[in-house]
Amino acid sequence: MKRVLITGANSYIGTSFEAFLHAFGDEYLVDTVDMLDGAWRDTDFSVYDSVFHVAGIAHQKETRDNAESYYKVNRDLAIEVAAKAKADGVRQFVFLSSMSVYGRDTGVITRDTEPAPGSHYGKSKWQAEQEIAKLADEGFRVCVLRPPMVYGKGCKGNFNTVCRLVEKLPIFPYVRNRRSMIYVDNLSSFVKLCIDKELAGVYFPQNRDYVATVDMARGIASALNRKFRPEYLTGLGVCILRLFYPTAKKGFGSLVYRDTEEFGFSYVIVENEQSFIDSVL
Repeated sequence: MKRVLITGANSYIGTSFEAFLHAFGDEYLVDTVDMLDGAWRDTDFSVYDSVFHVAGIAHQKETRDNAESYYKVNRDLAIEVAAKAKADGVRQFVFLSSMSVYGRDTGVITRDTEPAPGSHYGKSKWQAEQEIAKLADEGFRVCVLRPPMVYGKGCKGNFNTVCRLVEKLPIFPYVRNRRSMIYVDNLSSFVKLCIDKELAGVYFPQNRDYVATVDMARGIASALNRKFRPEYLTGLGVCILRLFYPTAKKGFGSLVYRDTEEFGFSYVIVENEQSFIDSVL
């Protein structure tokens, strides 16, 4: 039996992962601890094989007033939890980071791409990664995950942005971009693998296939029983769209993890097409 502690109650990815492991019955014992107060510091981590740290601030508009909270929660809290896990004798710490550490809206990311975060969210995650990595040794394995856009039923973030565009736009821009994405159950499957194998290092889980925003929108429209009119727009048309819909700026560019074995870079997992449709119902 694997004993897993999820640090961060009510997190979308954390609760999804907990539900995913419950399907395996007695193979896993899963507990969750709330990080909103300091009571977690009295929790005995020594009874767990792995700690999966998902607590953090995300999907909020960054302002001057809330900037400090990103570093307190996404960086300082994560470092403190990792240090406690090591001190209590936990063998593995799995840290949920993000593709945002690269600070890119477009482009191709390879294993040689250096992190250069531009947002407080990305900076806080990257700084946490660097400090947590210093704790790693033979008895304490640190596993960092940098997933791209995560989607699934009830998710927040960029996926919701596309849903809103499908609902608001009379026509949808036909732009053949490419995006790395991962379905939440595929991510859970990879986290399970990391825990089963006690993996260490930095990993970049993504679905087998890249996704074009227009195809994603078509699936959403179908699931919502809405008419869908994709129209080809010229470069000027896309610029106008971005001007009037600032939240769509990221949606129509291409941003991918390179998917080639020569780089040994990303974990590729088969995605069931129906899982995508079901995810928005």
